[in-house]
Amino acid sequence: MNVLAICAHPDDETLGCGGTLLKHGERGDSIFWLVATICHPPRWSASVIDRKAREVECVANAYGARPITLGLPNARLDTVPVGDLMAPIERCIDEIRPEVVYVVSGGDIHTDHLAVFNASMSVLKPFYMNRRGVRRVLGYETLSSTDAAPPRVERAFVPNVYSDISAYIDRKLEVMALYATEVQPEPMPRSASAIRALARFRGSTISAEYAEAFTLIREVF
Repeated sequence: MNVLAICAHPDDETLGCGGTLLKHGERGDSIFWLVATICHPPRWSASVIDRKAREVECVANAYGARPITLGLPNARLDTVPVGDLMAPIERCIDEIRPEVVYVVSGGDIHTDHLAVFNASMSVLKPFYMNRRGVRRVLGYETLSSTDAAPPRVERAFVPNVYSDISAYIDRKLEVMALYATEVQPEPMPRSASAIRALARFRGSTISAEYAEAFTLIREVF
């Protein structure tokens, strides 16, 4: 089975569905990882940009995933015409034909996340899913973005699908640690204890030690 994780920034998928991707890999599924943005000068120095590129390579190896980078400007997707974002996502889905797609939540505070979500939903309209082989589309939460959204009903993350990652939580934290430029100190949202705490809370919902939570956006069967 082909699995596609779509994210705005490289660490989104590890925070939101990293344990589940590790589970897919152990089951022998093919994992594809689409990253919409890259860092750019002058906001980031050449050395930081190089470090972040190496982090992506290390994380892709850890997942056994094929990374696909669109190369769009980080923190500027709200300035990119939606068609310019939809087109490469559409090409990737047509080429990969993933059965399962994971995508950043549409309610996140980060405008890049919202842009990626909206473009992905335009590509994955229900009448396009069958011909592209997509059976399930799931939205995932990202610490420091989903939880930081304003208190508006239409932006709420309401999970209704859970993945038991009890066997993968330690490895998920090891993978997250590869993002040396993104990991936050305790007790911030992207610290190891916060990531573990959220997984523990989500796990308690399904009587598991640790879990990741998703919103089922659409399923065709």
